[in-house]
Amino acid sequence: MTLKIFTVMEKYALVSELGLVPYKDAWELQKALHSLRVEDTIPDTLLLLEHPPVITKGRKPGGETNLLIPPLTLKTKGIDYFEVERGGDVTFHGPGQLVGYLIFKLQSSLSGIRPFVKKIENAIINALAEFGIEAGHDPRYTGVFVGNDKITAIGIAVKRWTSFHGFALNVNTDLSYFDLIVPCGIRDRGVTSMEKILKTKVPIEDVMDAVKSSFSKEFGLRFTAVSFSELEALVKSFKGVE
Repeated sequence: MTLKIFTVMEKYALVSELGLVPYKDAWELQKALHSLRVEDTIPDTLLLLEHPPVITKGRKPGGETNLLIPPLTLKTKGIDYFEVERGGDVTFHGPGQLVGYLIFKLQSSLSGIRPFVKKIENAIINALAEFGIEAGHDPRYTGVFVGNDKITAIGIAVKRWTSFHGFALNVNTDLSYFDLIVPCGIRDRGVTSMEKILKTKVPIEDVMDAVKSSFSKEFGLRFTAVSFSELEALVKSFKGVE
């Protein structure tokens, strides 16, 4: 497939299902795509993937107190640890969790960030409804909740009015990993997953399809699918790498 270089960004977007990707590799890919989106070389881009076990800490002050064991101990348990530029506190990513990274252009005003996050929440809520799960907003916290339990964490970074990072939806996630942290720094809410609610494992491919459809409707986008290798080739071509 030959990627088209877009100059008009109104309706088209890229989506890529990347499979299981180490956190650092996906982080570097996001930053490279972010640079291309800032320059309008690519349209808005949604990455859908899973990570091996990893805990990340965002920019929120004091977040280190919500990591309940030392980072070096995490390594002995086979869990990576990164401090990153997204908003929010500490969270966990791992197999069975659908992670979505949004490299999207925002309108050039601070008021554009909150509505953007709300649209992400709406898209996840509508996707979950396809599986009979009634989810909603919490007036105090960012993310998507089922009752008092968070099912989707959201943390974005915005530079030059272009976003990266995104959301993490617990599908078949091993929730015991959240015992190692105070998830998102929230002490009066729990965490849950689609598997826990429905009492059966859910094919993550089905969830990705529902998420793509929901994001398409919520943001008014028409997605074009691209592979990981195509994204890497695109990045290399604009770095002048053969």
